[in-house]
Amino acid sequence: MPTRRQLFSNSNHLFAFGFGSGFAPKAPGTFGTLAAIPIYWLISDLSLPLYALWLVVTFALGVYWCEKSSRALGVHDHPGIVWDEMVGYWLTMLLAPPEWYWMLAGFVLFRIFDIAKPWPVSLADRKVSGGLGIMIDDVLAAGYAWLAMQLLIWLLV
Repeated sequence: MPTRRQLFSNSNHLFAFGFGSGFAPKAPGTFGTLAAIPIYWLISDLSLPLYALWLVVTFALGVYWCEKSSRALGVHDHPGIVWDEMVGYWLTMLLAPPEWYWMLAGFVLFRIFDIAKPWPVSLADRKVSGGLGIMIDDVLAAGYAWLAMQLLIWLLV
């Protein structure tokens, strides 16, 4: 695990560890997802094309940052690497209303699917390696969370 000093002096670790949220002693993925919420609040007013571009760019950068950080640590998908949870949360929130209760619903739904890892999330988690492997299982979990979120929105709004 990088020290806090290394984290803030190495941009790969800084982003991969979710600006330090991955240092949480328990449930770093949950803390990484929490760290994504204020950023979502800032980007929630983006147009759909810009929001989609945000997702593509943060995913691609995440593959790079997570790969670099995991190689430097010598551990595939180190628990402190939480950029994947952040991108997963942002994907879950695609087309969601930006009210606090929808942000909370997205948080809960994403964490459920990220932890449960239904098929094919579990398969990707086991079979895909490197930075792509770190990112892809969370993106797939976010796909399930996004579908559940859209169903909730459709039913309740």
